Amino acid sequence: MAENNSNHDVIIVGAGVAGLVCAYELEKRNYRPLIIEASDRVGGRVKTTTIDGCPLDHGFQVLLTEYPEAKHYLDYDSLNLKYFNSGAIVYDKSKVRPLSDPLREPSQIFKMLTSPVGTIGDKLKIAQLALHLKQKSIEDIFKSKDKTTLSYLKKKHFSDDIIDQFFSPFFGGIYLENELNTSCRMFEFVFKMFAEGQAAIPEKGIEEIPKQLKGLLKNTTFKFNSPVKTIDTTVHLSNGEQLKADNIVVATQPEPLINNLDGEPSYRSVINLYFKSKKGIINKPTIGLVPSMNIAINNFHEVSAITNHNDSKEKVISVSVNKSRLDDDLIDQVQGELSLISDLPESNFTLLEKFKVSKALPVVDDVKNKMESTEVRLNDNIFLAGDYLLNGSLNAAMKSGRIAAEAVAQSATFV
Repeated sequence: MAENNSNHDVIIVGAGVAGLVCAYELEKRNYRPLIIEASDRVGGRVKTTTIDGCPLDHGFQVLLTEYPEAKHYLDYDSLNLKYFNSGAIVYDKSKVRPLSDPLREPSQIFKMLTSPVGTIGDKLKIAQLALHLKQKSIEDIFKSKDKTTLSYLKKKHFSDDIIDQFFSPFFGGIYLENELNTSCRMFEFVFKMFAEGQAAIPEKGIEEIPKQLKGLLKNTTFKFNSPVKTIDTTVHLSNGEQLKADNIVVATQPEPLINNLDGEPSYRSVINLYFKSKKGIINKPTIGLVPSMNIAINNFHEVSAITNHNDSKEKVISVSVNKSRLDDDLIDQVQGELSLISDLPESNFTLLEKFKVSKALPVVDDVKNKMESTEVRLNDNIFLAGDYLLNGSLNAAMKSGRIAAEAVAQSATFV
């Protein structure tokens, strides 16, 4: 199919969440976008593989239902969301220590206060922080003076025990780093989202989110399996095709594609292991945390307890590991750790699938929630979109796509 002589009003490079939202917003403004995607699917890093009817997400990804952009673009009912219980269960040296959310589950307040995780003062501070952040606007959160999450928690006088036992493994699973060096703005934003809403996964896996966004598009054309080599005033594909457009939105990392840009930002990686198990460990939709520097497991949950597979003979357990190596030794280590915390034999856990996501989360130095449309305009006809421009989240990916579409539309008014 020769595209060389065709001129499109907008080409979007990348069919991830940012690119899909950008196309949707452009369609509302009577554009007919062409999305070019290197792979054979939409979603980018938001990906699910289904084995024996059970959805296995690539990395532990959840939808926080209070994300403003997600509430705007997604139909939660159609996604058939499955919700995690609030709080978490902490596993430490074979001890099981529940940590409930008293604001979400008032009946659990006594259990929460008497939990050996942290001090009573820590739990009161958590409740106070949740109430404070519910009243603090997102705009004010991202205007706050920046510091690391660890510095923030210490300034709030949380004990080392609650930081090590809860905050580090819980937010380590979100940040993909356990040292809590991520911006406190991101901490407050995520904490607020958890306090006001719920963590959920679509019944058929996280990839249902980009699939739903794709379903919103009526006047967008897709060109899959089409890696881009370079971009100037034209999009040059690896197969030699050259596609011209009045406007180009780069909804992926632009540095490898456009000359004279600074180096590509770094990413955090994650290893995600799925095990079949004859017996469950938690047997309910709750996140399990394993806080130890000598343990590979950061967090785990039972997929079969979240989806509709809980009654199956074999349970499916998802394990997240914040390490760079994926080999047989790591798999053996995780099997041993699952055996230790569950008091079940290692033979109970059989590896089902393994994923190493090298570019799971962008490292963003200047964490923010908004930017002007002029800031995403690279030159006369090239625009940028992607969560790396704001903060590493599904909400930011959607918002960046909307900002890019607004920038394209605004540029047309000045032609």
